[in-house]
Amino acid sequence: MEVLKNRSPLLERLNSLSTNEAEAEFHKCCGSRNWTRQMSKERPIGSLDELISKADRIWWSLKPTDWLEAFRSHPKIGESSRGIAAGQTKMDRLKSRSQEWSEQEQSGVRNAAQETMRTLVKLNRKYEERFGYIFIICATGKSSEEMLALLRERLNNDPEKELRIAAEEQSRITQLRLKKLVDQ
Repeated sequence: MEVLKNRSPLLERLNSLSTNEAEAEFHKCCGSRNWTRQMSKERPIGSLDELISKADRIWWSLKPTDWLEAFRSHPKIGESSRGIAAGQTKMDRLKSRSQEWSEQEQSGVRNAAQETMRTLVKLNRKYEERFGYIFIICATGKSSEEMLALLRERLNNDPEKELRIAAEEQSRITQLRLKKLVDQ
């Protein structure tokens, strides 16, 4: 493996993991198994910029079925994943990190008014019925009202356009999580 200068210790660690371990780490960032396999093969990675660039290139090379798999790894906006058991497995712990990040990203709904939450739940259901997958949004920094407005707006999209928008949102989420992964 070539020695690259200015590499973070966490990036070094990611580069030194076994294939299965690296895939598990990448899976915290994106629920597509095809994406995680390809990302693991891209190592060694020399910088955060390179990591993000490779992640984005791979993401946009995937098929919509891979995107849908990634979408399924997310809780619906406003759902909680608290209550992690003491006897959890390694996969449960990996999911726990991803769920923890989801809760942080969705912090804008924590103190939402009950009416806003009810409407989010109702429109989430309508969205899923219309498109066949949950509403995906990069929720970081957005209030519950902003997310609700975007959900309402996106319900009007045609399925092809909406899938592309959801994939763009997933790409943003993945990039944020990759930054968290190498900045832990």
